[in-house]
Amino acid sequence: MPLQNKNAIVTGASRGIGRAIALKLAEAGANVACVARSLDSVKETVAAVEALGRKAHGYAVDVADFNAVETAVKQIGDQFETIDILVNNAGLTRDTLLMRMSSDDWDIVLQTNLKGAFNWTKSVTRQMVRQRSGRIVNISSVIGLVGNAGQSNYAASKAGLIGFTKSIAKELASRNITVNAVCPGFIETDMTQVLPQEVKDKVLQHVPLARFGKPEDVAELVYFLAGPLSGYITGQAIVVDGGMVM
Repeated sequence: MPLQNKNAIVTGASRGIGRAIALKLAEAGANVACVARSLDSVKETVAAVEALGRKAHGYAVDVADFNAVETAVKQIGDQFETIDILVNNAGLTRDTLLMRMSSDDWDIVLQTNLKGAFNWTKSVTRQMVRQRSGRIVNISSVIGLVGNAGQSNYAASKAGLIGFTKSIAKELASRNITVNAVCPGFIETDMTQVLPQEVKDKVLQHVPLARFGKPEDVAELVYFLAGPLSGYITGQAIVVDGGMVM
């Protein structure tokens, strides 16, 4: 198995894309630290990883809280010994037009989606540098590339994540640590299922492959970027969107 004896952290692992990533990495041999806002929400993912024969632990962490993240990384390091893979997937939306957007709507999205990735990346970097190896994958979005009305906070956070990815990739390359971003398009998750059907139909008109993506489509790319075949790829923002923003 390509990721045998590797240890991964996946944030936002309780459902959707994060859960699919955790399971894909486990299928490839990795042990997984599954991070979510509550232990109850991540229990199912932990059990599914363990059912694949891998070690798994759940961690309840507010990714926007730097001290909480540092504490969690220390616990993960103690339990797993090495930290080989970090997937910054945790994110949320607070969609509304700019004129109606509150300061809190802006702050919580930037704090979770962008500062959360900073918190986890900074906290694992020392160990990865010491190991002289590591894979960091940040889950951005096509919205960070093209923008979207009503999502200025979300677009700013995801565009910022791409810039963060490229900068950290340059800082860590000499230590054999790769840093890449994955930009999903319209993926079928709990977050998108609540959208009205007319909105989904309109979006689908712009997807050349004529279907929405599944969490597993994103997980396959994350697995590749976390594995041994991607060692010469770093600082990239790779789109998984069925051709929607080509």
